[in-house]
Amino acid sequence: MRLFSYCVKTDDGAAPNPYWRYCTLVICKPAIRRVAEVGDWVVGTGSRRALADDLSGRVIYAMKVTTKVPMAAYDSFVRKYCPGKRPSVRHRDWRRQLGDAIYDYRHSPPRIRLSVHNEDNRRRDLSDEYTLISEHFWYFGRSGPKLPPSLLSLAQQHRGHRSHLNDTLRVPFLNWIFRQGRRGVRGLPANARVPCGDSTEGCATS
Repeated sequence: MRLFSYCVKTDDGAAPNPYWRYCTLVICKPAIRRVAEVGDWVVGTGSRRALADDLSGRVIYAMKVTTKVPMAAYDSFVRKYCPGKRPSVRHRDWRRQLGDAIYDYRHSPPRIRLSVHNEDNRRRDLSDEYTLISEHFWYFGRSGPKLPPSLLSLAQQHRGHRSHLNDTLRVPFLNWIFRQGRRGVRGLPANARVPCGDSTEGCATS
């Protein structure tokens, strides 16, 4: 089991996308998506540039990879089992606007759906073909808890990710995250523009 960590520069609810029962990593971090396997953990920590507050040193989300599939298979999965992950930018439910199944693989090459990304993102998005899916996750968003001093090295502000450097932190991190209470969606995205009055409950998975 490996523990990957990286800085979430923009936490808008699309990457990762924690809604509709699954936390998914599809349209960012192609290097992690390429090498992470089922059973590995991915941790995203906050950025100093977050719109909400300085979230550096705080956990935005943590997910155990429970499924890894090619993006084409993910598109089929979403159409059949999880339609909320398909973007609908004019939908009244703001979570639907953030859908991460943005590539329509019924066409070759896949067509991009109207979404948070556009053609400028295609090359990076598709530089790795895999999607990471989790049914075992915590998503805190702007409510992310502060890492204890012994785990602060997981947090970073530069590009890229850590994995081998986290080897000695795997067990301490898992012990810590399991003490953070119930799993699932626990807060609003730091950078998302959500309707006034929305609360953590408004983010609850369904």
